Amino acid sequence: MTHSPRPSAQASLPLLVAVTMTGTVALHIFVPALAAAAADLGTTPVAAQLTITLYLVGLACGQLVYGPVSDRFGRRPVLIAGLSLYLAGLLLAIPATSIEVLIVARVLQSLGACGSLVLGRAMVRDVSTPTDAARKIAILTMAMTLTPALAPAIGGLVAGAFGWRAVFVVLATVVAGLAALVVRTLPETNRHPVALPGIGAVAGGYLRLLRNPAYRAYMLAGACAGTSLYAFLAVAPFLLVDRLGRSSQEVGLDCLIVVAGMVVGSGIAGRLAGRMPIRRAARIGNGICLAAALALLAIDRSGALTVTTLLAPLVLYAVGIGLLGPNAVAGLMNVDPHAAGSASSLYGFMQMALGALFTLAVATWHDGSAMPVAVTLLAASTIAALALRRV
Repeated sequence: MTHSPRPSAQASLPLLVAVTMTGTVALHIFVPALAAAAADLGTTPVAAQLTITLYLVGLACGQLVYGPVSDRFGRRPVLIAGLSLYLAGLLLAIPATSIEVLIVARVLQSLGACGSLVLGRAMVRDVSTPTDAARKIAILTMAMTLTPALAPAIGGLVAGAFGWRAVFVVLATVVAGLAALVVRTLPETNRHPVALPGIGAVAGGYLRLLRNPAYRAYMLAGACAGTSLYAFLAVAPFLLVDRLGRSSQEVGLDCLIVVAGMVVGSGIAGRLAGRMPIRRAARIGNGICLAAALALLAIDRSGALTVTTLLAPLVLYAVGIGLLGPNAVAGLMNVDPHAAGSASSLYGFMQMALGALFTLAVATWHDGSAMPVAVTLLAASTIAALALRRV
C-alpha cells in the first residue's frame, strides 16, 4: 500500500541530496569492475567500454524529457518512475550473461538515473527563494562532487571481494531503499503544474530558454564548471602512476584531495548566498579557475611537475568550481521559476554533453604530460568567462 506524504510536509534536503547523488554513482562505481565483467562475459574491452559511453549518452539525452514532464505531472510521481526504471536496469544487469544484455541494462539505468539529477535541482528551486536556492544547490553540488571520487573506490572494494555483479546488487539495494523513502516521505513540490506540450512545444520551450541571455550564460558557465574536472579524473591513474610513480591506492587519495577543494568552494558559495550577488560570486569562482588552469599549464611547460605541483593548482581549480557551479545553477533556475524542470533538464543535458567532450579530449590527446588536462581546463574556464560577460 502506497503511503502519500502529508501535504504540509517539507521536502527533506538530505533525501534530495542522496537521490541526486545516485544519478551519476552508477557511472563511476562500475569502472573498476569493467575489466572483470569483460573477461567474465567473454567480450572485448572496446565492447565493454560501451557500458560507460552509452550510460553517458543516456544520462545526457534522458534529462531533456524529465523536466517538461515533471512541470506537467509533478516532481514526485516522475521521480518515482525514474527510480523504478533505474532499479529495473540494475536488476537486469545482475544476471546478465552477455555484453548485449549488460549494455541494455546500463542504458535503462542511465535513463532512470538522470531523473534524479534533474528533479533534485528542480525540487530545491520549487521550495526555495532565489537566495536560499543558491545555498541549497551548493550543498547538492558538494555532494555530487564526492561521487566520482568515492564511487570507484567503493566499486573496486565490492568487485574485488564479491565479483562485478555484486556492484549492481549493492547499488540496487541503495536505490530501492531511497525509492521507498521517496514514496513514503517526499511531498510534491510543484505547486503550479503546466500543460504538457507536444514535442514541438517542448523544443520551443528549450529554444526560449536558450534565447534568454542570462540563462544561456549561466548554463554554459555552470556546465563547464560542473564537468570540466572530469578531464583530470579520466586520466588521473595514467598521469599519476605512469608519470609520477604513484600507487593505485595513492591515486584514490589524490583524487579525494582534489575533490575536497570543490567541497570547500561549495561551502564558501553557501556562506556567501545572500551576502553577495549571484553574478559576482560566479565570476569570482571562474576567475579562480582561470588562474589555476594557467598555473598548471605553466608548471607543466616548465618541467616542474611533481605530485604537489600537480595537485595544488587542481585543488585551487576545484575551489573555483565549487564557488562558480552552485551560483550558475541558481542563476539559470531563477530565469523562469515556472519552467524550473525544463531549465534543469537543458542544463543537465549540456553538462553531461560537455563532460563527455572534455573526457574524450584528454583521453585522445593524453601524452603522459599534464598539458592536455591544463589546456582543457583553461578552455572550459575561458568559455565560462566569456559566457558570464553576457549576464
